[in-house]
Amino acid sequence: MCRSIKKLRLPDGPATDAEIREAALQYVRKISGYRAPSRAKQEAFEQAVTEVATSTRALLEMLATK
Repeated sequence: MCRSIKKLRLPDGPATDAEIREAALQYVRKISGYRAPSRAKQEAFEQAVTEVATSTRALLEMLATK
């Protein structure tokens, strides 16, 4: 998809909430094609970032327990 997306699963420790949110924001920007959405689309954009961040945290937690 995009080579510049930061890898979160590093051997030096778990990803922080800020790192996960930044990765989710980058992903949603790439998928939506918006760097900064209009006011009318802001709520949907933020909801998508939150959902991607939540899914990312769950994935990383599952990977850590296996």
